[in-house]
Amino acid sequence: MHPRLLAALGLLLVPSFVSAEDWPGWRGPRADGTVKDQGFPLTWDAKENVKWKLELPGTGHSSPVVSRGKVFVAGCVEADKTRVLYCVDRATGKLLWTRTAAVSSLEFKHSENSWASSTPATDGERVYITFFDKPHLRVYCYDFDGKLLWERTPGEFHSVHGFCSPPVLYKDLVIVNGDQDAPKDKNAYIVALDKRTGEEKWRADRPNKLRSYCPPVVVEAADKPQLVLTGSKCVTSYSPDTGKQNWIIDGPTEQFVSSMVLHDGVLLLTAGFPQHWVMAIKPDGTGNVTKTHILWSKKGEGGYVPSPVAHDGKLFLVDDAGVASCWDVKTGKQLWKERLSGKKHHASAIAADGRIYLTSSEGTTFVLKASEEFELLAKNPLGEGVFASPAFSDGDIFIRGTKHLWCIGAKK
Repeated sequence: MHPRLLAALGLLLVPSFVSAEDWPGWRGPRADGTVKDQGFPLTWDAKENVKWKLELPGTGHSSPVVSRGKVFVAGCVEADKTRVLYCVDRATGKLLWTRTAAVSSLEFKHSENSWASSTPATDGERVYITFFDKPHLRVYCYDFDGKLLWERTPGEFHSVHGFCSPPVLYKDLVIVNGDQDAPKDKNAYIVALDKRTGEEKWRADRPNKLRSYCPPVVVEAADKPQLVLTGSKCVTSYSPDTGKQNWIIDGPTEQFVSSMVLHDGVLLLTAGFPQHWVMAIKPDGTGNVTKTHILWSKKGEGGYVPSPVAHDGKLFLVDDAGVASCWDVKTGKQLWKERLSGKKHHASAIAADGRIYLTSSEGTTFVLKASEEFELLAKNPLGEGVFASPAFSDGDIFIRGTKHLWCIGAKK
């Protein structure tokens, strides 16, 4: 029908569009650092393409999450020994509210950790956050107005390097990794709580009672949902509905920080300590699959802290010393390896607009072409340290620095 005739009939022509994605939890809507939105800036600095910046009163390595026009991030006000949740207006950068969750002594931690390293998670109605309240792990649930709906203590937590494991949302569950240096009379665990009430729904014991620092990730692999986790001297898959173990791989190393990604039906990881590895795993096994389901692995490559990202059949990662590399997902062939800088990296990789974004701990984001050939497109210094991973949503990039929360976006 002709547009003028539609107008005469009082009908409205609405152009087709794809809804922009929020960034509701650790590593985004698919928990893998991939972005479907487009229109993100290629270049910026402390002044160019800065929509707003907000000085936060506390410190922390918690990454920001974005939902329904709000940005949530956690912090620690060290002078008061308070662990807090901030809610910020996405459009203006105005601090809408701050809620104190825990008041607890500042525990001993690794020098590169913080007292607020857990990233919040939100389902669009409620926001969830975990903190360490010595000696307990605590889970908190707030509504978007900052009202505390419930809090729970699933167990003690012990680690010489501090706490950081963020909550993961799946259906009606909040799932938290409690890998720890458990005393002889305690267990390390993964626990699932009811999102609305905090009631415990299932619990799985972890095998080796050793600290790890990464959240589990829920993926759809081998025709079923799987909760996959690196940590505690193993790589493991569980049913996210029940906590029952599907399969386990011994090693490849002792401790893990980065979280896995799924791409083209293959699970991919980079780890860890004391050895670095890059590994690809076939996720369709049962039981101990150490000898049967490792598709390929490379010892001495990859990094410990930054999580990787996969795009168009290629795995992209940066190690802790600032060396980036690209790998073929199916074969493990290294396509390129280049040093970006002499600075450390903690932030995880992002794939957006056909580019790979890698942010160093001094606050410079290196933008690479997502290609099997190395091509540096931009170097974007923020002039402020960055230990958190960025959030990407509807053309905006949210970066949590050591002093400020930044919103980076191209001028329209």
